[in-house]
Amino acid sequence: MLLREFIRFNVIFLSLINEVRVRKVLILGGDGFCGWPTSLHLSDAGYEVIIVDDFSRRKTDVELEVESLTPIRPLGERLRVWRDVSGRNIRHVAITIGKEYRELLELLVSEKPYAIVHFAEQRSAPYSMKSSSHRRLTVNNNLSATNDVLAAIVESKLDIHLVHLGTMGVYGYGTTGMKIPEGYLKVQVEEDGEIRGREILYPSNPGSIYHMTKAQDQLLFAFYNKNDGLRITDLHQGIVWGTQTSQTRRDKYLINRFDYDGDYGTVLNRFLMQAAINYPLTVHGTGGQKRAFIHIQDTCRSIQLAIEHPPEKTDRVKILNQMTEIHRVRDLAKLISDKTGVGIAYVDNPRKESAENDLLAVNDQLLEMGLRPITLNEELLNEVEQVAKKYSSRCDQNKIPCLSRW
Repeated sequence: MLLREFIRFNVIFLSLINEVRVRKVLILGGDGFCGWPTSLHLSDAGYEVIIVDDFSRRKTDVELEVESLTPIRPLGERLRVWRDVSGRNIRHVAITIGKEYRELLELLVSEKPYAIVHFAEQRSAPYSMKSSSHRRLTVNNNLSATNDVLAAIVESKLDIHLVHLGTMGVYGYGTTGMKIPEGYLKVQVEEDGEIRGREILYPSNPGSIYHMTKAQDQLLFAFYNKNDGLRITDLHQGIVWGTQTSQTRRDKYLINRFDYDGDYGTVLNRFLMQAAINYPLTVHGTGGQKRAFIHIQDTCRSIQLAIEHPPEKTDRVKILNQMTEIHRVRDLAKLISDKTGVGIAYVDNPRKESAENDLLAVNDQLLEMGLRPITLNEELLNEVEQVAKKYSSRCDQNKIPCLSRW
């Protein structure tokens, strides 16, 4: 009897250990700039990863007639190379999130993932403001995608933790005079002579249609959390810089995207690419805008930490400010200019925003979870610049200016 109970205990124990070690995660938009390195990072960490992607980002390259500065191989080839260099398998399922609801629901029911990482949204503010059709596309895609994911989790009746990549841009870029908290603001209201305190979602102040959809995402999350008890983590991410991670460096065919164009290129990557081809660094307006930044490797690590620290079933939506440092744009331009000798060109700001702002934000939760931030340093800047130099012949200088104005 004792031997039988001992064996039974060990079987249960080993099954629990295996469940912890091998957790299945769906990466929606796993072929994109953040999704691809995150997929490799989680696979390398022992997760069973399934990429769900309809290649809409690649189709946008065709529309804009511009490609990533780095050459991106077909996804099937990328996944074969990853299997060769890591011994780990990542599967791909082609579903258009926001349109093919039944296919998404069937995938959840059949695969029963531990978590879903939601990158499946149009991610560019300038692109969202190019025209009325781009505004409508961004709203239709982003809001439908988020609502379909939430509705599918509810209908599946599975306890799936949703991790969503949002943006610090939901807060706006004005000066608040205080540190922006992580999602929630303590307020006091006077009623019948009594002061009552409560916490509310930090008031959003989006500066583009793209940012507006991310602000609307917050309300969708709050509703599904309150009404259906969904466990949700919303990551308000800063501007991503860098290209490579420890996983994408393992083979040239695993290299990540490097967007430099006026619609999709992020500001620091654009500066480093411009420096690589001796193109004056384009600073919009006075360059007095402060922005929050995070390195692409820290994006991957933050996603993993969010997965591994889920909210309880009874918790409200967990909101984290996914950023590691704050810089003024003209200071970054001067840093790169001093380093490379390339000049700075101050051009009209296409956005309606304050010429100067101060930005302070809290990022305590990720630090408490164990994030050790990668900050701007000479070695990493050199690494990104070298990638830009290596592929500089692929740059179309006509695509550098930001032509979307709002």
